[in-house]
Parts: sequence; C-alpha cells; structure tokens
Amino acid sequence: MDTPRNTVLGAWMAEHGYSSNSLADAVNRALERLTGRPGGLDGSSIRDWKAGRVQWPKSATRKALEDVTGLPAVALGFVPRGRSSSVPAPPQQEDPDMKRRTLVGGIAAAAAAAAAAPGATSPRRVGMSDVDRLQKRFAEIIASDHRHGGQLGIEQRAAALADEALNLQNAGSASQRVRGSLYASAAAFRSSAMWAAIDGRRYEDAKVHMREAQSLAEMSGDQTIKFRIWSHAGAMYRHMGRPAEAFAANDVARNLHLTRRDPLFASLGLARQGAIHGAAQDRTGTRRALDQAQDAMLRADPADHRPVWMLAFYDQAELDSLALSAHLALGDYPTAEFHAHRCLSALRPHMIRSRTITTTRLAHAQLAQGAPEDAIVTAMKVPADAATRHARVTRMLQEFGAALRATSPGSATVQTWTEHAATWRMTA
Repeated sequence: MDTPRNTVLGAWMAEHGYSSNSLADAVNRALERLTGRPGGLDGSSIRDWKAGRVQWPKSATRKALEDVTGLPAVALGFVPRGRSSSVPAPPQQEDPDMKRRTLVGGIAAAAAAAAAAPGATSPRRVGMSDVDRLQKRFAEIIASDHRHGGQLGIEQRAAALADEALNLQNAGSASQRVRGSLYASAAAFRSSAMWAAIDGRRYEDAKVHMREAQSLAEMSGDQTIKFRIWSHAGAMYRHMGRPAEAFAANDVARNLHLTRRDPLFASLGLARQGAIHGAAQDRTGTRRALDQAQDAMLRADPADHRPVWMLAFYDQAELDSLALSAHLALGDYPTAEFHAHRCLSALRPHMIRSRTITTTRLAHAQLAQGAPEDAIVTAMKVPADAATRHARVTRMLQEFGAALRATSPGSATVQTWTEHAATWRMTA
C-alpha cells in the first residue's frame, strides 16, 4: 500500500507561506542554533516529508522543526516510530484520505473547543503579513534616504520603526520564521538609522544605532543585514579618518559566507575596501580592490534574489562613486574625474543624494587640476537644500570654497562663487 502523504504539514506550509526550500533553510538555521553545526536539509528533504517517505525525522531535526513552527511534530502530521500497542493501528482497508481528514478535523475541533471554553483568550497571531507591512515601511525609509540623506528626521523614523518591529515580538504568538524576520526588520531599520547618522556626521549617535543593530542582526540570523551593518561600520570609520578600524569592520562583512555565495555582495565589500585603501593612501591596495570589485560585479547574476536596500543602490554607478572617493583621497584627480563622470552618467533618477555628493566631489577634482571656472560651474549645480542641510555636502562645499580662495585669491571666479553661496543661504 502507498505511504500516506503528510497533508497536515503541506497545509501548514501553505498557510505560513513556506516553500520546500525556504522551510529547509529555516530548519537548517534552527539546527545550527541547536547543535552549532549547519543543517543539511534541502527542498527534496521537505518534499520527502510531505510525500510521507519520511514519517518521523531524526530527533534534532524534529526539535528544529518544532522551534520553527511552534508545534509538536505529531501536530504536523508526523507519525512516531514504534507506536504503543495501546494505540490501534488503522485497519488494512481504511481509506488513508479518510484517516487524514479525521486527524485534521480532530485537531481543528480541539482548537475550536479550546477557543470556545469559558475564560479562554484568543491571542493575536503575528504572521508574515506583519513582516510584509514593515518591509513596505523599510522601502519608504530607503527611498527617503536616497532623496535627502543624513537628515535627523530619517534617523528618528527608522529608529521608531525598529522599536515597532520589536514590539510585535510581544504582540502575540508567532513561528520561529516570523520572529527571525521581525528581528531582521528591526535590525534593518536600526542600520538605516545608523546610516542616516553617519551621513549627517552624527558619529556618536551612529555608534549607538550600530551596537543595537548588531545585536538584533545576530538574533535574526540574516546574513544580508549583518553584511549591511558591518559594511556601514567600515564606511563610518573611513569618514571619521580611522582606516584601521574601517578595515576591521569591513573585513567582518567581507568574510561572511554570503559574499562567497553572491558576487554582488563580494563586489560591494571590495569596492568599499578600495575606498578605505584610498583614505589610507595605499595606491596599490586601492587599485587591486577596485579591480576585484569590478570583476565580481561582472560575475553577479542580476536575476538573483537580493534585499531591497541592495537593489536600490548598488550598481556600476555606486562602484564608480566609491572609486571616485578613493582616487580623490589619493590625490589622483584625473582618475577621480573620470569615475565622477561615469557615475553621473549611470546614476538612476531616484539617487538624488548620490548625485549631489558626486557632483561636489567632481568640483573638487576639477579645481585640483587647475580648472576653477569648470569647477564652480559644476559646484553651482548642487541644489540649495543639499548645500545647506546635508552635513557632508555642506562641509565639502565649505572646503571647496576655501580651496578656491587659496588658489585664486581676489579673482572674479571667487567673487562669483561667493555670491552664489550667499543665494543658497538666502534660499534655505
């Protein structure tokens, strides 16, 4: 007689949005937390469970599955080996479909009876729909960051949404998958708060967000958000002029298994490594890291699934932006200008903050090559709100003005720049 399918497990997976592969990944992560070693399940393992070919998984696997689902294995349709003789085996002629309908119906009836009992409560079930709602809010934060960048309001909204994600942990029952996703969402919001503080040069606040984000990311087990946090930390220390700590933080991101699985993450880690080498005045290291970043980007499959924050910003334009930063720091101004023009030509329309920063850096590269007229034409393209409200851009423009006055004192070019800068302040 054919082995009965485990329709109870299949129904649970459909209800909670799991495919065979995603459930295998979740159980593998739970196994690693339990045993310290990664699990070896894949989609075919779960299909064996659903088909009834495996009726009673190994003990550690069962415990991991129970951690993921919040249910005992028997409630998921699994049948223990060596059943007690006091539990009668089904007759040979019994219809397997009838047996399963009876089992499922019995579970449903018991749940209904418990819900109807006097004094019984019905706690809220937190599910993936709650996570999806948070992800939409996260996409809004990402969009705000690309439009404005560095603003205190973005930092505060992101931090508040991180707290909202954590509050959902106590709002009701949830599967292990949902809880992990809530921690990942909270970590993602904290990392956005961290980046807004970095971009606004509020470094002490950024460190507070960083520590919180790192803790949440560890609880989530999500390597993509771990990468984002440590990569941001490397950028923070680079902006602070502390290259040794920048290398150490960026190395944590680059050494995650994720970078061996996805060349695009490897490319981003290497591109940011190149920018740190530039800040450390290491020409050979800069060139090597940026070349490797370009090679890795060319190997990446654009169709691979990646998180929204990665898809929203990392592409050839961002790689050129990091190369621009590196060569500007090295004093290689012609190469910096080359990467600036490449970046500006490839930037997507929503990358407003990146366009502003790149334009300001291009002005610096042109001025350093003895072309003050071209430089101020470029610098005057910076929007007034960015010139006066974005801390990094404001500082770079102040440095640009000081360099212009030092190289062309009393010239008409300086006068033109001074008058234009005054209009920015009046507009703001």
